Amino acid sequence: MRMVIEDAVREAGNDPIFAVAAKADKRIEEVGRDKVINSTIGALMDDDGNLVTFDSVYDVYKNLPDDQISNYAGIPGIAPFREKVVDACFRDKKPEAYIEAVATPGGTGAVRHAVANYTNPGDKILIPDWHWAPYQTIAQENRRSHTTFPLFNEKGAFNMEAYEKAILDLLKEQGRVLTILNTPAHNPTGYSLTVPEWKEIIDFFTKTAKEHPEWRIILLVDIAYIDFAGPDARDFMPLLSGLPENVLPLFAFSASKGYTMYGLRNGAIICAAPTQEIADEFAASCSFSNRGTWSNGSRGAMQALADIWSDEDKLNRSLDEQKENYELLRARADAFLEAADEVGLDLATYSDGFFISIPCDNAKELADKLMEEDLYTVALKKGLRFAPCAVSEEKCRRAPALIKKALDELK
Repeated sequence: MRMVIEDAVREAGNDPIFAVAAKADKRIEEVGRDKVINSTIGALMDDDGNLVTFDSVYDVYKNLPDDQISNYAGIPGIAPFREKVVDACFRDKKPEAYIEAVATPGGTGAVRHAVANYTNPGDKILIPDWHWAPYQTIAQENRRSHTTFPLFNEKGAFNMEAYEKAILDLLKEQGRVLTILNTPAHNPTGYSLTVPEWKEIIDFFTKTAKEHPEWRIILLVDIAYIDFAGPDARDFMPLLSGLPENVLPLFAFSASKGYTMYGLRNGAIICAAPTQEIADEFAASCSFSNRGTWSNGSRGAMQALADIWSDEDKLNRSLDEQKENYELLRARADAFLEAADEVGLDLATYSDGFFISIPCDNAKELADKLMEEDLYTVALKKGLRFAPCAVSEEKCRRAPALIKKALDELK
């Protein structure tokens, strides 16, 4: 007897990443934290394995009046948040466009709204072959599917030729395309599109849109890791100005990483629309989607971010903590990159961010073998994901030799 509809039949079980993380935790209990390298966690951890949380954020959050934490936030989110999240997103790199923001539960909610409101049922969304797996889940849950393009060319840079072809193929098939680019500090490779690559993408969008005004191009930039991607991470944003009316840039903003609000589910979907009419349409559609899915977001988290961005001292304190922890993450990643180079371990191109990837054809087998050495990683379709965000600098320096040895033995 089956009661759910056919499309809702799902496999039971935990997320495979959490399953491996549980094994790592069990092993830590057995032999001690110093002997285990647990690189499964997609959150910033200190060298003792504790979640990093910013005092600058939680001093504000915990001192909010109870009613500002517990009250409803309104369907699109409280007004101060919708204003200040734009500042948090763009800072001093705001594009010349009509900008609107709607609160969502984390960046995941922003991805959901983009898929649900800017594609038709049955459409395919376009994502790179290296990608965050829940993009597929969100598409499937909303009765869409996905297709991929090779993220890297033979030089390890963005594969513009493959990207253009994939965009055009979908436009010819569907008349519209939603393309998701997770940059800067891409999950899982750590790659960041360069400004010249962005210029090439925008020139292509502009040319294509002008030649085919009947087509619709929607670009969702997932900037979840932007505050851990260095001081130049937002330099591409002003380029998204003056686009044709049938090209719409959207941004998935998350406070999870940059403000250590992982479980508070604080985020927004933001448009940089070419006209006010399109911006108003965006706000109405995404607000309606809020009401039809989760209704309200977390008011206290919204208020905390709004208060931080409304007070110079609070903001400077928060930015200082971001900078300090970015430098911690950078030191860990550099240690891993240097050690990988020393042992000849090939990596996907890394720029910044929480993750580094090792391309291989036998990722699951490799990950299982590494567990024998008390090194816990995440096996992906195209390779292995290592998370310097969760691993001390000393362990980041030690891990590449273990990975290279295991890889060579499997060959």
